[in-house]
Amino acid sequence: MIKKVLISLAALVAVFLIVVATRPNTYHVERSAKIQAPADVVFAEVNDFRTFSEWSPWAKLDPAMQTTISTPSAGVGATYAWQGNKKVGKGKMTLTESQAPTHTKERLEFVEPFAGLAEADFHIKPEGDNAATVTWSMDGKANFVGKAVGLVMSMDKAMGKTFEEGLGNLKRVAEAKRAAAPTAAVPSEPTKVPASAPVKTR
Repeated sequence: MIKKVLISLAALVAVFLIVVATRPNTYHVERSAKIQAPADVVFAEVNDFRTFSEWSPWAKLDPAMQTTISTPSAGVGATYAWQGNKKVGKGKMTLTESQAPTHTKERLEFVEPFAGLAEADFHIKPEGDNAATVTWSMDGKANFVGKAVGLVMSMDKAMGKTFEEGLGNLKRVAEAKRAAAPTAAVPSEPTKVPASAPVKTR
């Protein structure tokens, strides 16, 4: 009896391993949002790690999270390292591409709770002078653990909700900064002084 149970368990494990092994080796998550702010205002938010905590969907998960931001904090080569509770884990972001005002790319290094690498992109499409459509995407490789988790929880659904929340925060922050920005003063026309009447001489 025990032998049969062990054989059955071994068979189940074998099937599980086969199913996991046939799962996709990569994943892609993508969400978009339209923001009522100029492309350069939105770009400034995603290109500078100093502003990341203002709209990050992970910031509220651990208010005591420790972060280390490089100097300079913006542009290619800038880094943002974090370490927090089990919900945010530990890792590092590095800006690898920065093309104002339409595109940035980041290399993501996850250390805890699971090790992994991924790339995140922000594509900003200007929609006139005062609006832009932002597309936030992430691509990565799925290791065995990631494949196993994918059997019960889709990466797209799990991360997609987080991306939607982050884009909502980004929209709120960018639109508020746009509204607070001082408007350029309109130059006034020079005052016209009426010409004096000619003086008659005798």
